[in-house]
Amino acid sequence: MLEVRGLNAGYGDAQILWDLGLSIKEGSITALIGSNGVGKTTFLRTVAGAIRPYSGQILYGGRDITPLSQPRRAGLGIMMIPEGRQLYSGLTVEDNLLMGAYTRRDKGKIKTDLEWVYSILPVLKERRKQLAGTLSGGEAQMCAIGRGLMAAPRLLLIDELSLGLAPVLVDSLIKVLREIHEPGGLTILLVDQDVQTALEIASEGYVIVQGRVELSGDSRTLLANPDIQKAYLGI
Repeated sequence: MLEVRGLNAGYGDAQILWDLGLSIKEGSITALIGSNGVGKTTFLRTVAGAIRPYSGQILYGGRDITPLSQPRRAGLGIMMIPEGRQLYSGLTVEDNLLMGAYTRRDKGKIKTDLEWVYSILPVLKERRKQLAGTLSGGEAQMCAIGRGLMAAPRLLLIDELSLGLAPVLVDSLIKVLREIHEPGGLTILLVDQDVQTALEIASEGYVIVQGRVELSGDSRTLLANPDIQKAYLGI
């Protein structure tokens, strides 16, 4: 579904990604892991279209989308759930969810999808008239995921799923991810500070070091790698 070739990107004169390349299979969950500041978020933002790369190619379904804007990529089914949720705190939960569908033209299906989101994230239905700024951390993350799903994505980019959340809430979010992944084969690219959790959810993973892919492979192999265990798992 996604193939990235020789990607160089950053912010102004500060280059973050260096000749980065990877491939994401359709219908997979892939983890992108690495220490803080190595370029994981920059990569997600570049794929989503929020950052224009210096050079390289981003292919989506075989199509070169490198020149396309973020709204056009969203229209093709690429949606990012950013770190920190970035909800509209003064709007209700339901209004935030509907904001996720702003690029869609299939208006008749939006209501159906809203009810589907409520069915897999029932706490949002309970809070639908509540202002998003009053939600707990776990509820806010669920709202951010629901907003992303309302865009009817084919590729969902999730930045820091578990950041700042209690383990019991993380378990709930993992259950939701598995539930939304299995029915339609939604492709998910996941960044998370909890390396073990990320690799246990994913089928494949990439390790980013200083803006470059250092290691890649199936998640079980990466979890068993002594270097990964020492650097990220404290083993």
